[in-house]
Amino acid sequence: KLVFIISLMLGTTITISSNHWVMAWAGLEINTLAILPLISKSHHPRAIEAATKYFLVQATASALVLFSSMTNAWHTGQWDITQLTHPVSCLILTAAISMKLGLVPFHFWFPEVLQGSSLMTGLLLSTAMKFPPMVLLFMSSQSLNHALLVTMAIMSTALGGWMGLNQTQIRKIMAFSSISHLGWMAIIIVYNPKLTLLNFYLYTLITATVFLTLNSMKVLKLSTLMTAWTKIPSLSSMFLLTLLSLAGLPPLTGFLPKWLIIQELTKQDMAPAATAISLLSLLGLFFYLRLSYCATITLPPHTTNHMKLWHINKPTNILIAVMTTLSITLLPVSPMIYA
Repeated sequence: KLVFIISLMLGTTITISSNHWVMAWAGLEINTLAILPLISKSHHPRAIEAATKYFLVQATASALVLFSSMTNAWHTGQWDITQLTHPVSCLILTAAISMKLGLVPFHFWFPEVLQGSSLMTGLLLSTAMKFPPMVLLFMSSQSLNHALLVTMAIMSTALGGWMGLNQTQIRKIMAFSSISHLGWMAIIIVYNPKLTLLNFYLYTLITATVFLTLNSMKVLKLSTLMTAWTKIPSLSSMFLLTLLSLAGLPPLTGFLPKWLIIQELTKQDMAPAATAISLLSLLGLFFYLRLSYCATITLPPHTTNHMKLWHINKPTNILIAVMTTLSITLLPVSPMIYA
């Protein structure tokens, strides 16, 4: 396990610190190979299937990254990540990074893979594994196609919201939530790349809190979430606020990136796009509300007899406490973060 975690860190570091396309590609490959054993660890058929799907998609995306950079080098003689100028290369790169991230229309693998892996691997897949492609998108953001990215972003927010509505598996709900958040990041990357990174950091913080909370409650389905409040009432009530923060409701942390993105889009004369993406995020709000309703407001027909656990002696406790606090209360310090 230690070897795989170190390899993940190494792959991520190589990708985010490289200037040459081949180095970035090598980092992405190390990342993919390091996460595969973590996905297929449980030896369940679903896990093996998830690992296979993940490998095929990521290998295709990596091949496309290499192809786009080679095409660019062939036409311009440049291997530098920031010097991606050839239009065909830009188009192929957009497709490749979308595949890596799970943006619509390349999103089909993500819910399946997340459903097949454990909660902690799901956390890695939703956050750490999306960081290197996000950095590549950030570095090449000047040369990307505006219209294409805005279209993909609005489609991602729409599909992420719609397809999450009828899910009962919490990991799948988190996958669709991730797809809709990626839409928010993709729409602003061309106009203000720093906002995309800010959105990604805050999304990572809140998603990590949600996954760690679910992991400590041992919850995978909505039906088990309904009885979880009897075990850890205090954690469940804070979980409600974390979910609403992920939905982007003021005055919680999750509202900050949405607010800044809408403001930036309006400055760029893109009010229709801002309106569309804001209305589509209401779809996501519905399933976050359903999750928080199941977590805190539903009383099961018969009460359970075991003792309430107000204190759980686990090393992750203090981490969950700190991250929950940050996921809820960062909005007042937004001027400092933004500056």
